[in-house]
Amino acid sequence: MPSSLLWAVDIFGRVYTLSTVGQYWELCKDTQLEFKRISAVKQCCWGIACDHQVYTYVFSGDVPIRYQEETYENQRWNPVGGFCEKLLPSDRWQWSDVSGLKHQQLDSFTLPSPHWEWESDWYVDENIGGEPTEKGGWTYAIDFPSTYTKDKKWNSCVRRRRWIRYRRYKSRDVWAKVLAKHCAMSLWWRVRNDSRKSLQNGFLRLTDQKMVTCWLGNVWYRENVCHHNPEGSMWSLVTTPGEVVQISCGPYDLLWATLWEGQAIVREGIDRNNPQGISWSIVESPSSENGIMHVSVGVDVVWCVTKDRKVWFRRGVNSHNPCGTSWIEMVGEMMMVTVGLNNQVWGIGCDDRAIYFRQGVTPSELSGKTWKAILSGRESDRSQSGSSTSLLSAGCFFTDDIQNQTNVIIQGDADTSSDTELPSVPMHLANTPLMGAAASSRGNSTGNQTAETHANLTVDPLDSDQGEATVVSTNNEKANLEMHTSPTNPNPAELQWTNIDLKEAQKHPVLSVSTFAETSSLSSLGMFSVGAEEQYGADEHPLWAWVSGGGCLVDLHSPLKWFTVPSGLSSSVQSLSLSITPAQTAAWRKQIFQQLSERTKRELENFRHYEQAIEQSVWVKTGTLQWWRNWKPHKWMDVRVALEQFTGSDGMRDSILFIYYMYHEEKKYIHVFLNEVTIIVEVLNEAKHSFALYTPERTKQRWPIRLAATTEQEMHDWLSLLNMSCCESRRIQGPPSHHAIWSVTCKGDIFVSEPSPELEAGPHLMPCDQMFWRQVGGHLRLIECNNRGIVWGIGYDHTAWVYTGGYGGGFIQGLASSADNIYTQSDVKCVYIYENQRWNPVTGYSSR
Repeated sequence: MPSSLLWAVDIFGRVYTLSTVGQYWELCKDTQLEFKRISAVKQCCWGIACDHQVYTYVFSGDVPIRYQEETYENQRWNPVGGFCEKLLPSDRWQWSDVSGLKHQQLDSFTLPSPHWEWESDWYVDENIGGEPTEKGGWTYAIDFPSTYTKDKKWNSCVRRRRWIRYRRYKSRDVWAKVLAKHCAMSLWWRVRNDSRKSLQNGFLRLTDQKMVTCWLGNVWYRENVCHHNPEGSMWSLVTTPGEVVQISCGPYDLLWATLWEGQAIVREGIDRNNPQGISWSIVESPSSENGIMHVSVGVDVVWCVTKDRKVWFRRGVNSHNPCGTSWIEMVGEMMMVTVGLNNQVWGIGCDDRAIYFRQGVTPSELSGKTWKAILSGRESDRSQSGSSTSLLSAGCFFTDDIQNQTNVIIQGDADTSSDTELPSVPMHLANTPLMGAAASSRGNSTGNQTAETHANLTVDPLDSDQGEATVVSTNNEKANLEMHTSPTNPNPAELQWTNIDLKEAQKHPVLSVSTFAETSSLSSLGMFSVGAEEQYGADEHPLWAWVSGGGCLVDLHSPLKWFTVPSGLSSSVQSLSLSITPAQTAAWRKQIFQQLSERTKRELENFRHYEQAIEQSVWVKTGTLQWWRNWKPHKWMDVRVALEQFTGSDGMRDSILFIYYMYHEEKKYIHVFLNEVTIIVEVLNEAKHSFALYTPERTKQRWPIRLAATTEQEMHDWLSLLNMSCCESRRIQGPPSHHAIWSVTCKGDIFVSEPSPELEAGPHLMPCDQMFWRQVGGHLRLIECNNRGIVWGIGYDHTAWVYTGGYGGGFIQGLASSADNIYTQSDVKCVYIYENQRWNPVTGYSSR
């Protein structure tokens, strides 16, 4: 499964990524900023930081992001001095663009933002249409504008040459600020594709990308966002029927937004020629009492969360009806939801702030079946797991001496549809020491004395710093804590304050921090200052505030590692193991091993005479085909074909193809082992629906086994069955790897070969006639690939296509084909037939 990333933001504003092939959350490389909202695609991620500014994060890669700046130098011929810079008043500028209408001097080009740098100085392009020009790069014409050629003629009165300079995007793997006049409150990416979904078997037509954001109820559209310009060029305002609080764009042409009143609006008329759409349509909330708080759209699905945290699914959404038909209530309560590239859904739980993945989402069941929590740990937990035992052992000796509790009442904003700012702390509490996120105390059975600090913290959403939280810290990290008795709350744990607060308001306006799970670690021995690296305990999962699956592509047939607890024991198990000595552990291990060995001998001794429970069956498919016989006179003859597939004692499958024929009234046969077949290809024949089987020996003889069926459907059935059997014999399944070799036939069929270690291993190199090629659906004229898994192709109608990761398609259906990323391709191949006649004096033109 190709790797893609799920992006998330915790309540402290830190950005994490989780790979579809990984098991741990990795902290973003650039940790200088703290974010509220993010929106990701495969190539990059956009975010809104706590300063309400828009930032973009572009991944680094082997291929740099370069943009070519160009301008043209124009000259006219003068009878006195030849070609010179003096032009006629009706001519174009001396330095202009390709059309000659825009004045472009060399010194007028500047970098669009600080995230770009010049790669080189200006130089002359000495090529025209791929052909080299004379020295100097001049191309000549009769007049402006006209067709320019590289050859200078007697009537060439004007000439021009192109100057080129490249600039490179340098801000990669860092958060780059996007210059804007306005602060952003919500953003979402949209990858704009053709609404007709012109797709094919495993290939997708390339298009451009756009980004939409909203600020204080207004919707802004970022123009010219593409691969060679990841930050775009300018913002344009899109009018809306009301104040927008949140917006979401799908991978294709769906765009939904949420109004302040709780309604949803849908943008209609979005297509290739009008990416901004035409008009808005209003969709009412699924609940009359609670309006829509959050909405997220995918390819052809819409999910929303109402203000009572209920999750809803919109039925009947597609490109022709973007508004859908009706709402369906789903099980569970979520803070927000996000939809991925293939309609996969993630959400943040309302109670535990954990990220949940919607299982069972398929093209036939878009709403899915159930929510499953993602149990992946953080990357930093790997290093902590090795030292957690020593930390806990140290904490066991001191937790009885240091007994403290802090019960802080947080008075939050009751409006759950907006972001909750950090509470403003009175000045007389500025010196109040606060414990770290993982700090807690463990009391004895007779009760304990704890420190209790009472502080009513009032939320001020209109703070003069525009959302920046007031930092509460202590001047003396080793200050003594005042002890008080608190029998009602014996084991509280308090989260550490930081300089931003992304945690949205809870359902109840008053929440005690002691409701969080109790944790024990060495941090209970002292206090961390504000901005410490670890705000969570060793056993705590991050509390998430936002998640974005816009760049995450989940393969339905590949297992995920998100739902298993990472290796390493929990703190409770580790603390239990502290009382066990190594000598006791070794003795127990030896005793258990002896008991298991004796049990195995005792249970297997009485069953040795039984046959092994491995299926050793033979499966046969027969049919009637025609065979091009290999002796003279060569002709088609009727044969009976049988494909025998058997399972060996090792559980692996293999197949043999038998061809039975009559020779001088004697029944004979030929056979071929499918693990020796190198390629099965359809043969272009006007009279027969035929295909050929090649083996290394028959390739050298230039005489493959040619078979023909009566109908095209029958031929495709045999091709699909034989291809699947060949792949099973060679233990090949799934999509091609990144190092696969791609090729096309003269007919346009696409084949792929998986390289083996023996291909280039000396001294005995694998001959090319022994490479196995399997067919992938599609029809192309040319194809190119690299070792990153990027595959491009060009059809016979000169359309560019890119491989989407699917395999199978076409006549290769069923188990040998993937269920997603398989689409219908349209390609046109022109075949010309000429009719020739000759004229004779008697009858005129005739076919004779």
